[in-house]
Amino acid sequence: MDHRTAEVQRTTKETDIVLALDLDGTGTTSVDAGVPFFDHMLDAFGRHGLFDLEVKAVGDVDVDAHHTVEDVGIVLGQAIARALGDKRGIVRYGSQFVVMDEALVLAACDISGRGQLHYDVVLPIEMVGTFDTTLAKEFLIALAANAGITLHVVGYKGENSHHILEAVFKAVGRVLCEACALNPRIEGVLPSTKGSL
Repeated sequence: MDHRTAEVQRTTKETDIVLALDLDGTGTTSVDAGVPFFDHMLDAFGRHGLFDLEVKAVGDVDVDAHHTVEDVGIVLGQAIARALGDKRGIVRYGSQFVVMDEALVLAACDISGRGQLHYDVVLPIEMVGTFDTTLAKEFLIALAANAGITLHVVGYKGENSHHILEAVFKAVGRVLCEACALNPRIEGVLPSTKGSL
């Protein structure tokens, strides 16, 4: 099987990002976005999604991490869209519950071409280390919009923001792994009644 891969570079006045993605990898990651907790979350995303993922980002983190986190979401979404190609033969849908100690999170997606995020996650504290927890949603908005996926993320339970966010990133990785997988029963067929995704 040929691996579905993409490399994307994006440079703005705020960030410089180089990202490589293999949808058919084994979960090997190398991440340096300059935001330690976010690096940890991207590592969890790649490992649990079984995506080979390399990220090198330099951003204006002296201002705050917002631009870096959002722009990595943009670039990762673009890489997913490129690696999927014409989307023929993909499973398309997925849903995954992930538990992280007391935290319970559901992620569900449709690789629909209609990029949108529906996010209902309550985080007890605003900072984990130096990471502003509201940026997780900004990352996922950018990822969903640029990948062309409809993504739902729901936090059912949780008391510890680290655990909740880790469950979020693992669940999103796992649900994308499921939805991006190739279905041998529809090899070469686009999974859409419209004939377009």
